[in-house]
Amino acid sequence: MEQLKGTGVALVTPFTSKMEVDYPALEKLVNHVIDGGVEYLVVSGTTGESATITRTEKTEILEFVKKINNGRKPIVFGIGGNNTAALVNEIRSTDLEGVTAILSASPYYNKPTQEGIYQHYKTLSEASPLPIILYNVPGRTASNLSAGTTLRLARDFRNIIAIKEASGNMEQIMQIINEKPQGFMVISGDDNLTLPMIACGGEGVISVSGQGFPKVFTKMVRDALAGDFEAARKGHYRLFEATRMLFAEGNPGGIKAALKLRGIGEEYMRQPLWPVSDALREELAKEIEQGGLL
Repeated sequence: MEQLKGTGVALVTPFTSKMEVDYPALEKLVNHVIDGGVEYLVVSGTTGESATITRTEKTEILEFVKKINNGRKPIVFGIGGNNTAALVNEIRSTDLEGVTAILSASPYYNKPTQEGIYQHYKTLSEASPLPIILYNVPGRTASNLSAGTTLRLARDFRNIIAIKEASGNMEQIMQIINEKPQGFMVISGDDNLTLPMIACGGEGVISVSGQGFPKVFTKMVRDALAGDFEAARKGHYRLFEATRMLFAEGNPGGIKAALKLRGIGEEYMRQPLWPVSDALREELAKEIEQGGLL
């Protein structure tokens, strides 16, 4: 899974004013991040507003990204949720040709036990023809995928090859890195924690802000992976405040505002999501300009 080392970007789903998928903007975005140096693309993750796109749209978006990508970069596809049987059906009924791995968020709302989470991923592992990346994001799921459960899954199933860790708990993350089996990857799910996670032994990031500022972000990650932490720190702090602002009023509102400044799509989101405030938009534009991030 060396091809998933470095910077992956969780692509937004651009919408028109009629709340239809804006495919010209999506094409522009895919080319923008590839030209910016990202290592791989993530389609239909949380940032892609997967909660409010239909199964048909999800399939159409994947096929469109495959076409525009044209084999240039690996593609990771989001198949996650809180109904295990439905996810098995989705995995089996989706054309996964041209997809490198599946990203699957830990079940939300149900609040399963650790054994329930383990059995959920066991079932997905047994159904999946592709490698699976676990996704721990307790701020959204209301339950934590513990270090113990992560390590158990990593050891028990060869096609569970990584975790996107967005718990923000560095002790938990370090325990996973320290005890993981060889070849299992720990990937940052928090943009502003990417540098410290790589310093501790992580192997990259699935980023939101990386699609807004791909050249700066990917260089920071490559510098860190190469052990040039002086250069990586410069990139990290150049991005730090803008990245903080991107999440100040929720995701993907901030990154859609930043992308619009680059001429990529509009800020439309499907409800209940809503664009960021005028005050934050102005503050973000000023920070991006001062940091030379456009």
